[in-house]
Amino acid sequence: MTNLGEQVSHLHDKTLMAAGGPPVAAPADRPGQQGHAHLLHHWIATNHFFNSSLWAEEDLARRTTVGADDIAQNKRAIDQFNQARNDATERIDEILLTELGLVDATSAHTDAPVSKVPAGARLNSETAGSIIDRMSIMALKIHAMRAQTLRTDVDDAHRSSSQVKLEKLLQQRGDLGRCLDELIADTQAGKAYFKVYRQFKMYNDPRFNPALVAEQQAKAQG
Repeated sequence: MTNLGEQVSHLHDKTLMAAGGPPVAAPADRPGQQGHAHLLHHWIATNHFFNSSLWAEEDLARRTTVGADDIAQNKRAIDQFNQARNDATERIDEILLTELGLVDATSAHTDAPVSKVPAGARLNSETAGSIIDRMSIMALKIHAMRAQTLRTDVDDAHRSSSQVKLEKLLQQRGDLGRCLDELIADTQAGKAYFKVYRQFKMYNDPRFNPALVAEQQAKAQG
């Protein structure tokens, strides 16, 4: 997994430059049924697709010339894309933890994965998957800011300030990529480890969201 940060940045940029943006990812099997490299690439691309979809919906939700129904549809789409983005992040961590030998492969996708962490390794609070997720968002910011530097309907000051911001964003993404590579290297050396952190997004689940529970109870009583 040498230079994973550079590989992730390249994948993010390549898909954003493609016509239509990141492609819709097809379903994939769990680790062990296909090669880890193939699955890792798939779930990184899937995470990026849903981050891109989320970004587009967030823009639409800020419209001021449409009705409340349109904004409500945007909000529901945002919730769905955010859930899918988090699910993909968890899949990335499952695959990496399995490949790094930090969890038992058969339990990696459960809520209680069996740890194989070496004694003395430090726990890293941020997972590799969450760093990759942040790099995806950073790629979207870079893509959007680069577009600002190329606009012809604005003055030089706008393009110049956008270029300064673009360079800072590129630097920040480079920092994240190096942090990812250092975390992977430390885990391979037995110095560090990370876990899959389940998000348990309750607002999308009618069993846990109190507003949805109240709606169901009202329907049952009516």
